[in-house]
Amino acid sequence: QLQLVESGGGLVQPGGSLRLSCAASGSTLDYYSIGWFRQAPGKEREGVSCISGSGRGTNYADSVKGRFTVSRDNAKNTVYLQMNSLKPEDSAVYYCAAKIYGGNYCTLRYQYLEIWGQGTLVTVSS
Repeated sequence: QLQLVESGGGLVQPGGSLRLSCAASGSTLDYYSIGWFRQAPGKEREGVSCISGSGRGTNYADSVKGRFTVSRDNAKNTVYLQMNSLKPEDSAVYYCAAKIYGGNYCTLRYQYLEIWGQGTLVTVSS
């Protein structure tokens, strides 16, 4: 059974950078599309970015486009989210999630994701 573990969160100043990792075990990662989602207190869960199983398709929320980059290294069974130019409004618990689909597309709709990690907290503050 596929399991996901996020890491890399922490406290960073505005304008700084973090790289989140989503480490998978239990299955070959290229069978899955992977999405990154975040949830701040009192707010709905938000799709941030995703990458297709093939690695050929990516999507980004408008709020992070140009600042965040998603990538995957199937040899390491890991998906990354590089976050640059961080803003206080980026503060949230970040989750990675998987859907069984090895093609060229991915979704930012969290309702379609099947397997979730435990989350990692990102705080952007001076």
